[in-house]
Amino acid sequence: MLDTVLAVVNGLLLAGTALLVLPALLLLVQIVLALRQPPPLPAQPRPARIAVLIPAHNEGHGVRATIMQTLSQLGPDDRVLVVADNCNDDTAAQARLVGAEVVERHDAERRGKGYALDFGVRHLEMLAQHEGHSPDVVLVLDADCVLSPGLIPRVAGLAQAHGRPVQASYLMHAPTPGLKARVAEFAMRVKNLARSRGMFRLGLPCQLLGTGMAFPWAVALRAPLASGHLAEDMQLGVRLARDGTPPLFCEDVLVTSVFAASQEGERSQRTRWEHGHLSLLVGEGPKLLWEALRRGRLAQAMLVMDMLVPPLALLAGLLVVATLAQAIWALLTGWVAGLVLALLGVAALLVAIVAARHRFAAELIGLGELLKAPVYVLAKLPIYLSFVVRRQTEWVRTKRDH
Repeated sequence: MLDTVLAVVNGLLLAGTALLVLPALLLLVQIVLALRQPPPLPAQPRPARIAVLIPAHNEGHGVRATIMQTLSQLGPDDRVLVVADNCNDDTAAQARLVGAEVVERHDAERRGKGYALDFGVRHLEMLAQHEGHSPDVVLVLDADCVLSPGLIPRVAGLAQAHGRPVQASYLMHAPTPGLKARVAEFAMRVKNLARSRGMFRLGLPCQLLGTGMAFPWAVALRAPLASGHLAEDMQLGVRLARDGTPPLFCEDVLVTSVFAASQEGERSQRTRWEHGHLSLLVGEGPKLLWEALRRGRLAQAMLVMDMLVPPLALLAGLLVVATLAQAIWALLTGWVAGLVLALLGVAALLVAIVAARHRFAAELIGLGELLKAPVYVLAKLPIYLSFVVRRQTEWVRTKRDH
């Protein structure tokens, strides 16, 4: 009887540890592949008509700069449409001042970027019916981002040529020189650049990142945009892959923005991202993975696996806890297979982080400073605990730092 109980406990511990080790191994594979930069995608002709869609909620202070950058990359048959979504400031007026078309949306119940995007696409559809022609590509930009030269024609051309969404590189910069801010920027480089490049080198789709996204018109029309999910961009990318139009990564053009500088803004921003990602991971991830595997869709399954990789801080913390638990169990029972597996996961994660720092963030964070990263992990524990006891489910705008 005791042997049976021990076997069951061993199996449960081994399975739980394996669920943490697999994401660490996938992360390591992505980082190793990303160490070498792939050649850029071949250039494609510029679409005749590009519609740039900018959802904006109370962005009156900064939306003009983004619109002016956007207009500088557009032609006479292109357009910029700003969706002033549930605004109580002068976002709409500021957007009109610099030449954007504006449509205002007011819906206190259906809040979030996904609903604003769907509203914008439906407005473009109505305009197309009235004018007799539709855009070839719809490109989505956040209202507070900075574009690299040529970004719009580059990703729009690729989207039209490949008939699938295209995601430009998207990075965020730390507004302060503190270690916590730089660790956050490093984690963003790993998630948005290194891992996307690794997926690209495998010939696999990437996640959608919320800005710098181009959609062929036919894809934009049928895309399930209307969502209030906190991680609506990640959710959208996986669903589009399921529907046969997986996103394509274009690394050679870049869109950037800045993390919130205030403590309140940073906490709000981080909570929305982390809770949104975890909600997808535990809510939709297993079902989507099973569906992809059942249908034999490897690319879709790998994109879901990428989504199932927890945030770096959480993955590191869980692996440490699993290793300690396996070590205690090994001391009590002499069974070491679980401990070996846990140590493999820790080693994979450490190698991935060190390699990523060397390749993508050597100027940002010192190797010695990585030793202080556990402090950053501990600082994020309240966010993860609140996911369990008081999960954020409604979209809340991050407070901007003017």
